[in-house]
Amino acid sequence: MLNYSGKSQYQLDRVLIIGLGLIGGSFAKALKIRSCVREIVGADRSEEECRLGLELGVIDRVATDLEAEVSAVDLIVLAVPVKAMESVLEQIRPWLRLRTLVTDVGSTKGSLVAAARRLFGQLPPTFIPGHPIAGAEKSGVRAADADLFERHKVILTPLPETDPNATLELARLWQAVGAEVLQMEVERHDEVLAATSHLPHLLAFSLVDTLAREEENLDIFRYAAGGFRDFTRIAASDPTMWHDICVANRSAVLAQIDRYTTGLTRLRSAIDTGDSQTMLGIFTRAKAARDHFTRLLTGSAYSSNDHAAGVSLRVSSDAAPVGELVLPGDKSVSHRAIILAAIADGVTDISGFLESEDSLATLQAMRDMGVVIEGPHQGRVRIYGVGLHGLKPPPGPLYLGHSATSMRLLAGVLVAQPFDTELFGDESLSQRNMSRVAEPLRLMGADIETGIGGCPPLKIKGGRRLRGVRYTLPMPSAQVKSALLLAGLWAEGETRVVEPVATRDHTERMLSALGVDMSSDAGEVCLKPAQSLRAAPIEVPRDLSWATLFMLVASLSPGADLLLKGVGINPSRAGALRVLERMGAVITLSEQHLQAGEPVADIHVKAGRPLSAVTVDLSDLATASDEVPLLLVAAACAVGHSRFTGLDGLRRKEEDPVAQTAQLLQQLGVRLELDNDRIEVTGGCIEGGEIMLNGQIRVAMAALAAGLCGENTLKIGGGGCLLAACPDLIELMQRLGLNVHKEEG
Repeated sequence: MLNYSGKSQYQLDRVLIIGLGLIGGSFAKALKIRSCVREIVGADRSEEECRLGLELGVIDRVATDLEAEVSAVDLIVLAVPVKAMESVLEQIRPWLRLRTLVTDVGSTKGSLVAAARRLFGQLPPTFIPGHPIAGAEKSGVRAADADLFERHKVILTPLPETDPNATLELARLWQAVGAEVLQMEVERHDEVLAATSHLPHLLAFSLVDTLAREEENLDIFRYAAGGFRDFTRIAASDPTMWHDICVANRSAVLAQIDRYTTGLTRLRSAIDTGDSQTMLGIFTRAKAARDHFTRLLTGSAYSSNDHAAGVSLRVSSDAAPVGELVLPGDKSVSHRAIILAAIADGVTDISGFLESEDSLATLQAMRDMGVVIEGPHQGRVRIYGVGLHGLKPPPGPLYLGHSATSMRLLAGVLVAQPFDTELFGDESLSQRNMSRVAEPLRLMGADIETGIGGCPPLKIKGGRRLRGVRYTLPMPSAQVKSALLLAGLWAEGETRVVEPVATRDHTERMLSALGVDMSSDAGEVCLKPAQSLRAAPIEVPRDLSWATLFMLVASLSPGADLLLKGVGINPSRAGALRVLERMGAVITLSEQHLQAGEPVADIHVKAGRPLSAVTVDLSDLATASDEVPLLLVAAACAVGHSRFTGLDGLRRKEEDPVAQTAQLLQQLGVRLELDNDRIEVTGGCIEGGEIMLNGQIRVAMAALAAGLCGENTLKIGGGGCLLAACPDLIELMQRLGLNVHKEEG
């Protein structure tokens, strides 16, 4: 017998299962095989099912005297059809002991509880309605499956009268057979199951019945494709059972049918009038919602390339990059393109969009607020803007994965909306401090609540009147600046942000490109209120951080000759490019032009003489903060002693990329000295070996660069974060002849 942890007031030695169909028989078999209880007694109105249950070893014996069994067992499981529940309860009621637990496996709870109240008056504290969300196409005890409940949910709906200890003991028993146990109120259970189980079955029955009545029905079924078969498979379910469920859960089922009918009528009207935007909105939201909730329930990512930590990369430096390359789109610009296009007037076509985990989180959030979005497909997205006042309340809290950028930027938009919102994310995002963006937004009049220690979730109250402020950033942060400027679009009066140290200006450039009146002078950015954004095509520049990695590798690889197409060279971001040039990298810019206000160029890199040591100070860091880990790798490969100062701001970030990169380089044999504000690196060679990453993308990029520039092969564990940030990374590297290979397991 299973030894549960902790003492229990209820000892479940003997179980009576009434109804030996698929669910009852599977529960009996699961308990028996796992030795969870001492004895399992079975009862069924079919003598043949009882005989089979005994013969197949599903139960220990058959209940021949129901009065004796009911008065002797510790748990009774009602596994009979919904319609029969009340009569079975009435039959066993006179013989129930006070300490006998009673539960069921039916898919409706309200009718059962109502019946129990009629029969018992005062419900016993051991009465715990339950519903395992599991099943199969076969039925009867012969179909009993001991593993049916493995990794499936079981919903318990304890009542106010129910003893919590009884609920706990029943939950433990379900967990012992592999189920995930949840609790829910009776009414909510019936509403949810009416929507997710009962309604789909009724639609399948209705569709098949409708088509079967057609004169030419043979052709309809003969040429039916896989979608029809998949959708209508459940119409082969037991008709009597579904009749009983409809009767038992009548109110909730009717409410869901009415909601569905309203939605179907809306779609019919759009088709009838040729309203493409409404049709696309319904179709794209439905697809995205299905994918979104699947990810939430499975804990997986927005991007199919957001691999688990089990992915490793094996990297070596025995090849030089040669050729032409189009890099992924810039992540910072991709976020802003989605947000600004969504609140613009008109349709915006975006190309070069980065389909990574973070930027997809922003896209999904705007979809959840009613914005019609087509794509992304190969970097192309079409957004039907709703204007400054067209966002709709999301159906629930907005999940942002691990994207801190999404949370900070969206906070600036959401504080100005007339509805309440909540922003949350995964475990890593839940540990990121959001006070730096929440506090200045509060100065504008926002009502924004953070979690413990200033971390997510963010709970934002809608309907607040915002006023423009003049805010001086206490430390450089383009995201905080951007959040204030976005909120300023709805504020009364001018919004001014003072930057003691200049930060990247993607938001200002894109706002100006979409018609917003912006100005910037002497480190102060000003946005005038009550403006609209005009939709315009946005071509996202290629990411300069990834370009920096390739420029570094090419500079250090004899024979390298690399052309990077359409890279963003925004002066507020291009510090790393200038540092590499000072170190002696042979870099040439051509085809310079503007895209949505962003300067863009083709970058040609050729191998030259060895890189020289460099001094990097705060003026460089202001425009190269994301690339510091890569520049430290460059210093490790350079001739001489490099010195980086003014690192205090970077080191105060939660993840401290400087310390993490220093530790990485020391593991690979690099000599360096690190203190609070500076790091000195002695150039030489980088050794190979094996390292493990922790998910910090900038450090991961440095590790990849170290492997491509080092002396020996480097195995990078936890490399999934690189593939999440750049889904086509392996293909891009190998296309240039670089030795980068993925290993799983």
